[in-house]
Amino acid sequence: MELAYFSGYFKLKQRETGGAGVILRFERVRPRDSRPFQPNRWREITPQFLDRTIGALKRWNFDLITMDEVCRRAVTLPRADRFACLTFDGGCKDVITQAYPVLAKHGVPFIIYLPTAFPDGLGEAWWLALEEMIAREDRISLVIDRKERRFATGSKSEKYDTFEFLTSWMRTLPPPDLSFAIHDLCTRYSIDLAALSRTASMDWDDLAKLAADPLVTIGSATVNYSALSNLKGTDAQREMTMGKAVAETALRRSVSHFAYPFGDRQSWRREHVVMAQEAGFASAVSTIPGIVEARGYTNLHALPRIAWNGRQGSLRMMRVLLSGMMFPPVRPTRDNWV
Repeated sequence: MELAYFSGYFKLKQRETGGAGVILRFERVRPRDSRPFQPNRWREITPQFLDRTIGALKRWNFDLITMDEVCRRAVTLPRADRFACLTFDGGCKDVITQAYPVLAKHGVPFIIYLPTAFPDGLGEAWWLALEEMIAREDRISLVIDRKERRFATGSKSEKYDTFEFLTSWMRTLPPPDLSFAIHDLCTRYSIDLAALSRTASMDWDDLAKLAADPLVTIGSATVNYSALSNLKGTDAQREMTMGKAVAETALRRSVSHFAYPFGDRQSWRREHVVMAQEAGFASAVSTIPGIVEARGYTNLHALPRIAWNGRQGSLRMMRVLLSGMMFPPVRPTRDNWV
């Protein structure tokens, strides 16, 4: 990637791989934390880096546009200037406290994908609870497949290994089983899951303030932010339609755009694309990396996004990724729906 940048090769490749533009995915925006154990740090960027990113996108002549405009450009002829759309997942509190001042200063549009249980104080940010308990304990235990499992978490490496294992396991559980598992852990290790989740999330007053800004779009990410692949068909459909209805009722505006919770290839399937269309969403975004092509070559209900987060800090690398050279163009075929 360094060679592609300094040689200028990415600029040549962009002509064939750049498509119409890109959708960037962010989650948390907050100052750096010095704690040694931060397994969720990859979800974060700093306000300073967000500021640099927006400035760079402007220098690189990207059109910073709304999701409504993304849908329009994805089905029309390509334009000379490519677009970038800024998206934020999860409805985190730091979007309004840390990110919004930067975004407002630059006067750029963005969209927030909201799981509606969280501003109601009912959502469960289990990944944050898991991080907190592992950070402070030297050993934890829980029941997995009806057997008591014990994990040593004394060293930094043990903490990361345990977090990765338990996160991967919890991601496979149906919502009732996941809720039972995290509540059992929180009870054992005195973690206030409800308070932790409320503190990390925006409430409806925060969202109303943002929704009053014409540059802000509110989208939906179901009610409880459960991986759709872990739900029965009717339950997945209910999560999608209810999330939309709750947000529309609370904010008194139409909610036209959707994000698949977690968004990777394990968390949603082809049937959920059909559900998003039937629910009346104009678009649905994933976390599968890629570029958005023009002329309708990219399915509006399976849009790719490029995540820019705490694992990366180089604007040079971002520039290469945004050229599309790392993501070969996908042309629609009979068997290819993304």
